[in-house]
Amino acid sequence: MGSNGYQAPAVTKSPFTPYFTPANNGGAALHPEDPKTPTLFRPLQIRNVTLKNRIMVSPMCMYSCEFDPSSPFVGALTNYHLAHLGHLALKGAGLIIIEATSVQFNGRITPNDSGLWQDGTDSEQFRGLQRAVELMHSQGAKVGIQLAHAGRKASTVAPWVAAEAGKARLRADESVGGWPHDVVGPSGGEEHRWSPVENEYYAPRALSTAEIQELIAAFARSAQLAVAAGVDVIEIHGAHGYLLNEFLSPVTNKRTDEYGGSFENRTRIVREVAAAIRAVIPADMPLFLRISATEWLEGQAVAAESGTWDIQSSIELVKKLPEWGIDFVDVSSAGNHKDQKINIHPTLQTDLAGQIREAVKAAGASTLVGAVGLITEAEQASRLVQGADEASTAEAMLPGPSPMADAILIARQFLREPEWVFNTAKRLGVPVTVPRQFERAA
Repeated sequence: MGSNGYQAPAVTKSPFTPYFTPANNGGAALHPEDPKTPTLFRPLQIRNVTLKNRIMVSPMCMYSCEFDPSSPFVGALTNYHLAHLGHLALKGAGLIIIEATSVQFNGRITPNDSGLWQDGTDSEQFRGLQRAVELMHSQGAKVGIQLAHAGRKASTVAPWVAAEAGKARLRADESVGGWPHDVVGPSGGEEHRWSPVENEYYAPRALSTAEIQELIAAFARSAQLAVAAGVDVIEIHGAHGYLLNEFLSPVTNKRTDEYGGSFENRTRIVREVAAAIRAVIPADMPLFLRISATEWLEGQAVAAESGTWDIQSSIELVKKLPEWGIDFVDVSSAGNHKDQKINIHPTLQTDLAGQIREAVKAAGASTLVGAVGLITEAEQASRLVQGADEASTAEAMLPGPSPMADAILIARQFLREPEWVFNTAKRLGVPVTVPRQFERAA
């Protein structure tokens, strides 16, 4: 009590940071149970994690980490990442998935990518991740991390570095932190180089069975560190022509052991990675999988020769995910072969998500589906998930088109329009919370 009899109100400090910041939760609908509130702004529960809305930030590589392999900061998130990820949390995203984070030194796309292979909670990789998670949590966002290995597409330079050299892509040698002699894939040799263009990519060598086991253990070790750092969701990267996607496709997987050949063998590595991660994370933590629903090789000579990974392959895979402990499939496409033919249109990938979700529902499976790609407008985003919070039987009776997804993931639109969540709420007429520091501008 002050000398004038006035007592200042208590200040609500975020419990997630060692320094002062108000406990914020921007982007949450003020009336989520109101029937007029669009599904996009209704909570989504996945295991024991509840998202305040259905808007997720898709992982985006920033190519902004230390590359010197002798530095303790190699692969660690930096102050740049705090600013980048923090402002997305401040501006209302329900779940922010941290960029592709390599589980092994040679698993980065570029030497400037993030990693989580250093042992222990005293490493700079762990500290950088923990600090970013604390900041995002303080702003009311849930945090995911995409664990990845780039496979045969590893050891290239950041895209703007290649562009400055007049190249679409450019491989990274030792002088810039690259690892030209340790680029790996399910199969090896010049014929498995991603691009035949000189100096774009290195030819991979085939992983041994023992190295595959080490890789699986590395995914589990990184997941365990992510949990210790406070992450809420783990996503396995199985898309875009990176290592797990390379195992899935008969185009890039020519192995004759238990990890190649049949559909069961080619998908084995995803099952074993999921099992290894599930064994070390809390039972109530959600596990996601990103896939390329198709590699867009239908009608191409390479597919006629070996078969391809297509939408039907993805549907068969997704049906298995509940028994593998995977709760959510993040549906992307392409990236596994230079001969892909993509007819780009506004619903290119959301249509794929819709097909997979329809098959999931028909099979009575519980897997949730995320749509990503070319989602830019409020009405478009809302329409994709509208009604997805209804029970299955009620959902089928809703007027209008069926939901295409249970949540949306946005990447580049957040780079163009960081306040997309608030702008979308305004366009849809949804009252939402804003950070305390923003209230006077509301």
